[in-house]
Amino acid sequence: MARERAPRAKQQKQAKQKQQKQAEQQRSKRGKGSLPGGTGTGTGTGAGAGTDAAGGPEDGAVGRGRSRRRGDRESVVADVGGGRAELVPDPDRPRAWTLLIDGAPQSHVDLDDPEHLGFEYQRRIGHAIDLLAPPGRPLRVLHLGGGAFTLARYVAATRPRSTQQIAERDEALVRLVRAELPLASGVRVRVRSMDAREALGAVPDGWADLVIADVFSGARTPAHLTSVEYVAEVRRVLTPGGWYTANIADGPPLTYLRGQIATVRDVFPETALIAEPGVLRGRRFGNAVLIAAALPLPVPELGRRAATDPQGARIEHGTALRDFTAGALPVRDATARDSPRPPVNAFPG
Repeated sequence: MARERAPRAKQQKQAKQKQQKQAEQQRSKRGKGSLPGGTGTGTGTGAGAGTDAAGGPEDGAVGRGRSRRRGDRESVVADVGGGRAELVPDPDRPRAWTLLIDGAPQSHVDLDDPEHLGFEYQRRIGHAIDLLAPPGRPLRVLHLGGGAFTLARYVAATRPRSTQQIAERDEALVRLVRAELPLASGVRVRVRSMDAREALGAVPDGWADLVIADVFSGARTPAHLTSVEYVAEVRRVLTPGGWYTANIADGPPLTYLRGQIATVRDVFPETALIAEPGVLRGRRFGNAVLIAAALPLPVPELGRRAATDPQGARIEHGTALRDFTAGALPVRDATARDSPRPPVNAFPG
């Protein structure tokens, strides 16, 4: 595999200055939380980790190298199925990294502290993980979209002996993450290199306590993961008391977000939405976390935790959430569309 040489002399100084600027921008982006999230599963198929799998030319991996230095660490660059992947060292945490795909932040991992959730939307999903069952009780979790396995690491750290499956179509990305950000020994996580909806169809009825959807391909959620038919499959694999959480990215006029709420409400009787006020008011592009269940949700405690996060968020539920959808109709397979493309200024730097 090719390795990229670090520039010398004047070029080295310029690279260092550029990295310092990017570090400040990265910290700003993590604070704002307006990130698309986990990387794509697209529409292709594949096989479980460790076996032959279908993919693009050379499985999308055309080389991995180390480039820009951050302190005594270098960022790792690789071509994966979803584009150009880069693992950038976090200057504030000695063994933490941010995964970017084509420059868009996807995941943040701290190998020394897997309970640290650096992105706001991940922290909100973390609240759901914490409140779904009594502390420490193992869960069976299905992750649709893998990224750098951040939330799977969180579940394993906070709920030991949990059994987890990750559906991540980008096999080259999975290899990169396994090589550079290995999971802790003894963690029960199975990674399948296959499309999210295909993986969902292979899960037995009532297997999962929690399904987490964080699926983006080219910073957009594929259409086949936005419909009533898809959400019905999610409910099929959940236990009667199980929860579904989805990371949804949208901006003004929030047509897509409202349609997704209507779609999930068509399948689940209980829904709640967590997002920053600026996103809910349609002032900017950002993330919202939708939580759904067959049984009542702990809305007051979810709201309290979201409000006290570094970037405080608001929870909508019941009549307020129904009013927020503004008459939006559920999305069907026949009419589904990919989620909106983020504006060009969504990820500065």
